Parts: sequence; C-alpha cells; structure tokens
Amino acid sequence: MRTSKNVYYIYLLTILFITLSGFGQMPIFKRYYISDIPGLGWLAIFYVTHYIHYICAALFVGFSAYFITGYIMAGRKYLKLTVTGYLRGVLISGLIATGILLVIRNFEGYIFSHNFIIFLDLSHLALVMLFLFTSLYCLIFKKKWAVGSEKWIVDS
Repeated sequence: MRTSKNVYYIYLLTILFITLSGFGQMPIFKRYYISDIPGLGWLAIFYVTHYIHYICAALFVGFSAYFITGYIMAGRKYLKLTVTGYLRGVLISGLIATGILLVIRNFEGYIFSHNFIIFLDLSHLALVMLFLFTSLYCLIFKKKWAVGSEKWIVDS
C-alpha cells in the first residue's frame, strides 16, 4: 500500500504525543521537574494528558485499521510481512487490546478486580516499552514492516 509522506509524519506525531501523554498519566513529569521547562507545563496536568492520550489512541487505532485494511485489500498481492513486521503487529494488537480494556475500566458499571487492573496497567506499559524499543531497533537497522514490490511501500 503506497502511503504519502504526510501520512507517515502524522503517524509519527501520533506516536510521539501518545507516548508523551501516556507517560504523563504517571506523575513523572512533575516529579522530575520536566514540566517546569517552558512550554512543557501541560505534561503535569492530568486531564490534558488524559484527553490527548485518548485522542491520539483513537488516531492510532485508525491508522492501524487503515494499514491493515490496505494490506488485506491490496497489499497481500505485493507485500510479505517481515519478522519485525509481525512482531510490531503483535505488539500493536496487544497495546490496542489492553488500551481498550483500560478505557472500559473507566466506564461506570464495569468492575474489574484490582489484580486484573494492575495486570492491565503493567501489560500496557510493558507492551509500550517493547513497541518503542522494537521500533527504535527497526529504525536504526532499517528494518521494514514488509518487503515486496516497490510500488507498494510500507516503511516503519
């Protein structure tokens, strides 16, 4: 599936802001005085980071659906997923699944056990870290999501 550079840059901005706002859900920016840096004060405001995280998560799910649909509809004829492509796909699937469950936890009337909530939080954080390190590895070593015809390019 051929994607424009604009889509790629919006995807990267989404990853940047979803990561920043996700870590902003933990009080690390205030605790380590990062939010005292001019222009970064919003990182210490819980509801700002909360809404940014939800908006970016919706964009992230949308990008995932867009790329999966494109791959299924047209890309399979031209592309073969690499090992790192499958790994990132599994990590993204896990992130989306745990994220959806964490959102459901916030709805009134849904009660999860404390142990399950802790499991979800730690799983989501572990998957984020694995995804970020895997993406960094793929960026440094120029590992692509898929290989195949140059007409249908999907880069990391």
